[in-house]
Amino acid sequence: MNREKVVLAYSGGLDTSVILKWLIDKGYEVIAYVADVGQDDDFAEVERKALKIGASRVYIKDLRREFVVDYIYPALKANAVYENRYLLGTSLARPVIAKYQIGIAEQEGAAWVAHGATGKGNDQVRFELSYYALNPKIKVLAPWKTQEFLDQFKGRTDMLNYAKEKEIPVKATVSKPYSEDDNLMHISHEAGILEDPAYKPEMDMFTKIVPPQLAPDKETQLQVHFKDGIPVKVVNKVDNVSISDPLDLFIYLNKVGGENGIGLLDMVENRFVGIKSRGVYETPAGTILLTAHMDIEGIAMDREVMRLRNMLSPVFAEIVYNGFWFSPEMDFLRAAIDKSQELIDGVVYLTLYKGNVIVDGRESPSSLYDKELSSMDIAGGFDQKDSAGFIKINAIRLMAHHAITKRKGRKS
Repeated sequence: MNREKVVLAYSGGLDTSVILKWLIDKGYEVIAYVADVGQDDDFAEVERKALKIGASRVYIKDLRREFVVDYIYPALKANAVYENRYLLGTSLARPVIAKYQIGIAEQEGAAWVAHGATGKGNDQVRFELSYYALNPKIKVLAPWKTQEFLDQFKGRTDMLNYAKEKEIPVKATVSKPYSEDDNLMHISHEAGILEDPAYKPEMDMFTKIVPPQLAPDKETQLQVHFKDGIPVKVVNKVDNVSISDPLDLFIYLNKVGGENGIGLLDMVENRFVGIKSRGVYETPAGTILLTAHMDIEGIAMDREVMRLRNMLSPVFAEIVYNGFWFSPEMDFLRAAIDKSQELIDGVVYLTLYKGNVIVDGRESPSSLYDKELSSMDIAGGFDQKDSAGFIKINAIRLMAHHAITKRKGRKS
């Protein structure tokens, strides 16, 4: 009998391992798909585990370079930060993972795709919106939104018991009583003990960064070079390092940023589904590049272009966070953002020190900074007497407003 094929986004953890076996028990042929987006995993071991559980085939896709170039960098160009704080590490990884999952489903002739995201979180939305945008005819299996699955697995204990019964190898431990999502952009920690928003995370939680308090009492000085708003080279003259390859550049900044305690964030955010969630994030390279990018824009971007682009940045961040990467509104925004970055070239000089990214200076061939215009010591280039008329013109509506409020006896 031919079984229906389903491509499962598989991580090798407890949840997706249980789901893999559960789907097989339901009569599906399960193809396990593992996306390498920079997480610290033994992919050979993950593959062996999936095959042992019963996957008919395992795909392991190295998506790291595409993740950096086609997802992280566009968000960087937009200065996309969700709720003014979160650099979107998990959100940015989901569309590239979904893209290749749909591709494998088409290659294998599978009518179904499946994921292990819960019905309370954002990832279910990000995955499924991406699936449907890329293949409107695809069918989605989401066990955590299936009553039969929910009846069978009411908690972690039920999953562990099922794993033991089905001889599924698991590495269940109480040493990390919280959930993690790891990729090149960041590692997130949430749920478990972190569901108490007042709980202070222990220092041994952090894996990408050294806690800022324990970072070395020594400065690391870098140069970050930009072309069209994209980082194209990082230089550390002390260590005689110069890196231009985008993936190697990002990995290097994660390393030196992590060593200096850069990129720690603890926040309560608003999920798309309407639930508040507490997350602790480590984002070293992303934090360094965002600081440098915002600074080079200061010298090279026109004021009114910046004003308009800054209106779009939070919209861009919300679209990414909410799972609409493959959408017409994202196409529109990316075109606008790309236009704004055409002259964002130059180099930013940075110092990393105990959790801080300090800007030391910047240079740009597209610089709009004119020392003679801005200087308090140089008279040339600007007739200061012109400012009197400028101020009076801008004061006309203020004086009119004051006259009306005074006539009506209201306070200004």
